[in-house]
Amino acid sequence: MPDALRWAAFALLALVVVLAAARLGAWLARLVGQPEVVGEIALGLAAGPLLLWVGGAGLREALFGDGRLDALSVVSHSGLGLFMVGVGHELKSGTAAPRARVLVGAVVGTLVLPAALGVAMAVWLLGQGPALRGTAPATAYVLVLAISLTVTAVPVLARILVERDLMRTRTARLALSAAALVDLVAWAALALAIAVAGGGTPAAVLGRIGVLVGIGLLAAVLAVLLRKVPAGRAHLALSVLIGLSAVGLSLVAKTFGVNEILLALALGLAIPHDGPDGGWTAAVAPVARVGRVLVPVFFFVTGIGVFTARIDGVPWVATGVAVALAVLGKVGGTYLGARLGGSPHPEALELGILLNTRGLTELVVLQAAFAAGILPPALYLALILMTLVTTAMTGPLHARLVRAETKKAAAA
Repeated sequence: MPDALRWAAFALLALVVVLAAARLGAWLARLVGQPEVVGEIALGLAAGPLLLWVGGAGLREALFGDGRLDALSVVSHSGLGLFMVGVGHELKSGTAAPRARVLVGAVVGTLVLPAALGVAMAVWLLGQGPALRGTAPATAYVLVLAISLTVTAVPVLARILVERDLMRTRTARLALSAAALVDLVAWAALALAIAVAGGGTPAAVLGRIGVLVGIGLLAAVLAVLLRKVPAGRAHLALSVLIGLSAVGLSLVAKTFGVNEILLALALGLAIPHDGPDGGWTAAVAPVARVGRVLVPVFFFVTGIGVFTARIDGVPWVATGVAVALAVLGKVGGTYLGARLGGSPHPEALELGILLNTRGLTELVVLQAAFAAGILPPALYLALILMTLVTTAMTGPLHARLVRAETKKAAAA
C-alpha cells in the first residue's frame, strides 16, 4: 500500500476512535447524571494517550511520524473555529438580556473575586519552580491565571439549563447574561495576554494589540453591514459561507500571527442574532453543530500534547489549589455580588453554582494560552483537571440545591 494511503487509513482510524470515544464519553456522562460534554472531554483527552499506549512505538510512528499529526490538527482547529462561531453568536444573544440590578451585582462578583484569586494563585506559582512557572512573561502569565478562574462556559451552561427545563426561569436568564458578559471580558484579556506573550518588545506588543483592535473594529463594521442583509430562507448557503469563512480565518490567523480562536469568536459576534426562529440563527446552528461534533478531535490532539510531554506526575497540589480557588471565586463571588444586588439567598446561591460551569470555553482558553507558550504542560494539565472537576460539580450541586428548596417550600 502506498505510504499516502496507509497514512490516510491510519488518520481515518484515529478520527473514528476519537469520535467513538466522544460518543462513549457522552453516554457514560448521561448514565451518571452529568452533562455529555464532561464525558466527551475526559475520554477525548485520554483517547490519544491510550491509543499510543496500546499501539506502542510502531503506531506512534505510523500516525504521527513525519508531521502526520498535522492533518488531524487541521481538522481539530477547523472544528474549533466552527464551534467558536457558535459561541460568539450565543454570547451575543446572552448580552441582549435585560440588565437588572442583580445582574450587575452578579457580574461584578463573578468577575472580580475569581480574577483576584487567579492573580493570587499566579503569585504563588511564580515561586514554585519552572515546571509550573514556565518561561512566559509575568504579565501574560498572571493574566491567564486570572482568566482561567473567571471563565464560565455559556454553551455548557445553556445545555445544563435546557436538560433541566430551566431555560425560561429568571435565574437562568441572569446566569446566561452574566456568563456572556464576563466571558467577553475574559476573551479581551486573553487577547492582551497572547499579545504580550508573543510580542517581545513594547513596540511589537503595541503592534499586536493594534491588530486585535483592528479585528474588533472590522467585526463591528461587519455586524452593522450584516444587519442590513436579510437572511431569508437561504440557510444552507449562508451556513456554507459562514463555515468557509471560519476555516479561512484559521489560515489568515496563521499568516498574521493572530490567535484563530479570537478571529472565529469575532465572526460569531458579528453575525446578527435575530431570535431563535431567525434566518441568521438558523444559518449559524448547523455550523456550530459541525464544530461541536469535531471538537473532540481538538481534545484528542490536546491530550497527545499534554500527556506525552515531560511531566513528572500529576501536579496534585496545584490542581487542588486551582479547584479550591475556582469554586470559592465563582460560587462565593457570584453569591456576594448577587446578594448585594438585591437577589434572595436561594437565587444568589443557585447563580453561583451555575456560573461555576467552565466546560469547553475554559478548555479553549487554556489551549490558546498553552499554544502561545504562556502555560507550561504541568500547569496546563492542572487547569484541565480543575475544569473537569468544576464542570462536573455543577449538575449534582444544582440538583441538591433544588431538592433542598423544594423540601423547604413543602414544609412551609
